[in-house]
Amino acid sequence: MKTIGTISRGIKAPIIKKGDDIATIVVDSIMAASAEGNFELQDNDVVTMTEAIVARAQGNYATLDQIAKDVRAKTGGGTVGLIFPIMSRNRFSMILKGIARGVDKIIIQMSYPGDEVGNPLIPMDLIDAKGVNPYTDVFTEKEYYDTFGKIVHPFTGIDYVGLYKEYASESCPCEIILANSPKEILKYTDKVINADIHTRERTKRILKEAGASVVLNLADILNESVDGSGFNEYGLYGSNLATDDSIKLFPRDGQPLVEKIAAKFNELTGKNIEVMIYGDGAFKDPIGGIWELADPVVSPAYTAGLEGTPNELKLKYLADNAIGDLSGDDAKQAMIKLIKEKKDNLVADMASQGTTPRRLTDLLGSLSDLTSGSGDKGTPIILIQNYFTNYSDN
Repeated sequence: MKTIGTISRGIKAPIIKKGDDIATIVVDSIMAASAEGNFELQDNDVVTMTEAIVARAQGNYATLDQIAKDVRAKTGGGTVGLIFPIMSRNRFSMILKGIARGVDKIIIQMSYPGDEVGNPLIPMDLIDAKGVNPYTDVFTEKEYYDTFGKIVHPFTGIDYVGLYKEYASESCPCEIILANSPKEILKYTDKVINADIHTRERTKRILKEAGASVVLNLADILNESVDGSGFNEYGLYGSNLATDDSIKLFPRDGQPLVEKIAAKFNELTGKNIEVMIYGDGAFKDPIGGIWELADPVVSPAYTAGLEGTPNELKLKYLADNAIGDLSGDDAKQAMIKLIKEKKDNLVADMASQGTTPRRLTDLLGSLSDLTSGSGDKGTPIILIQNYFTNYSDN
């Protein structure tokens, strides 16, 4: 029996710039690592790459003025509501500045006690102490500060209410309210941009049904090029701060790229390598409570072999039950037999209870994101081996 299971390797790459041949860079980097580390590629290995290097190579950028032009064209300007932004300088500061440039007045409605990805605005203990009901209570900016005082984010030390007011006010008058019902914004304006990520379609529906005349979410902004800008089917979702006047958008045209890379590997090695682009990993920090998924999806493009979810038995359950009276080599051989004979679909089977029902791309994206990190490791390419093996494999 082989004793080595899943291996996740961070692979260093050159500093990638606009116009670089990302497919060749990914393949060359993996092949160089293979030679350096004295390992071989195998069928069903998975090569992943961050969305950032793909978008950078594509030059998928946009300026604040390009965002503003699209916003004004689609809202008509005037007073526009912006609801449920996440609290992130990297993710939202430039989006907010661009939107504010495209309107004549902005009303920002922030959710509380935190945003949808878990960034805290007001501690729950303080909510309880003040007798506040987050489902119904609404606060103006002044009422917020009078009730709770100035609160800063525990990780960044930022007062996001004050910061977002400052950013928006650079371009137009701004009011801020705190409320969790999307319909609250309609007391101020019937033109709304909802910035929530994973609940965006529900919020959009609620606003339309409540009588809003214009409802956009961030996917409706820069979903086509404006004055030569980058663009994406997800619009502004998945974007990051690039410079003081621009953002890097989520990559586009990812499917032809991953298939091209897979074909290159097959040509070079004769192996069938799966390839995917990943962004956030979709895991939740147990201390800070922040859900690491500010991107619209974990993987915007992947090869066909990564479709679906795992079909796995729960070894701990089998060890205590199906083979509970066996030990040593007898237990090992019995476990191998059970795995080899498992059904093709284990949904609702007790022997699979407790295994992770997440999509393969989400699981691999989390593994890749944790391996690459978000700092200075310099490993935007990940090689994952033995992911599709199990205890019975030799």
